[in-house]
Amino acid sequence: MTEFEQKVLALRTHYEELLIRHNEPLEWGNGIYDKYKYPVVTAAHIPLEWKYDFNEQDNPYLMQRIMCNATLNAGAIKWKGKYVLVVRVEGADRKSFFAVAESPNGIDNFRFWDEPITMPDDVIPATNIYDMRITQHEDGWIYGVFCAERHDDSQPGNLSAATATAAIARTKDLKTWYRLPDLKTKSQQRNVVLHPEFVDGKYAFYTRPQDGFIDTGSGGGIGWALVDDITHAEIKDEKIIYERKYHTITEVKNGEGPHPIKTPKGWLHLAHGVRATADGLRYVLYIYMTALDDPTEVIARPGGYFLVPEGDEYLGDVMNVAFANGWIADEDGKVFIYYASADTRMHVATSTIDKLIDYCMNTPEDGLYTAASVETIKKLIVKNKKA
Repeated sequence: MTEFEQKVLALRTHYEELLIRHNEPLEWGNGIYDKYKYPVVTAAHIPLEWKYDFNEQDNPYLMQRIMCNATLNAGAIKWKGKYVLVVRVEGADRKSFFAVAESPNGIDNFRFWDEPITMPDDVIPATNIYDMRITQHEDGWIYGVFCAERHDDSQPGNLSAATATAAIARTKDLKTWYRLPDLKTKSQQRNVVLHPEFVDGKYAFYTRPQDGFIDTGSGGGIGWALVDDITHAEIKDEKIIYERKYHTITEVKNGEGPHPIKTPKGWLHLAHGVRATADGLRYVLYIYMTALDDPTEVIARPGGYFLVPEGDEYLGDVMNVAFANGWIADEDGKVFIYYASADTRMHVATSTIDKLIDYCMNTPEDGLYTAASVETIKKLIVKNKKA
């Protein structure tokens, strides 16, 4: 065996050890969900064939020819008995693309499919695409709704000026994707989610309207809109169903995560809230519920955050960020929550439908004032003294 062959063997052995590494829940959680010791998908999980040229003559030093920076913000779906993530993969060139990784158990042994997704362009090609929400719709298609980013050509001298639209594609096998025209809206949209069922015979979207690419401006929070034809989707009327609030976790931005899960008690929603800090924006996850017969009617809104970066999760490309746009509910009631930390890597937290409903229904709402927060704690203290 040549020295080059030995290096290749060592590299493949090291890679395989990562992929088959057993994951285990962390001790001393919060009783709502379990986090796990290791991330489930990282840049190191990217297939070696996507990064290395294994021709010794062309690459005698066994260098990475194409480097990967991060794996983040994955959509999720249970597909043919496997736990499948449609991962946003970001290269060293800052361009993101989608790739499918699957696991037999949802918590470890994630492996990417042989090739990344080839996503067709809309009429105007996007510079970058990312953050896909996956919805298995009752019309029989699997939809991916994601952000399509382009330079704002109205500001030719500003290389940071961008526009965002909600791109729509659909598939029957997660391999061949058919691109539909981007969603037409009055505002910029970076976080749009397709509801899994028809509402009044129409397609329903959760939105996060923004005045600009970064600035929310007059955008009030999580929006709701109905569309007649998804092949030429246009939002004409949009209403806010979960508003932003001053000095809360949703002060700056408030957006839906993955599509909601239908439960006997209502629609279970996972969302993200953003507030400003002295160290920049802080992204956290929260949960709420809406009525089964009216997905726009909020029936439970637990106060504060549900999940935040902890420990090493805090560190990465964009610090202090937890973001989720994919979760899977098994038939036995177990829920797999896939979240990214610091825009760098993917993690999983597991819970159950029953636990999440209990959390929603029995966690106090945000009283919006310090005095109300203190009174809520004092009520719990009194109750525990009587226990």
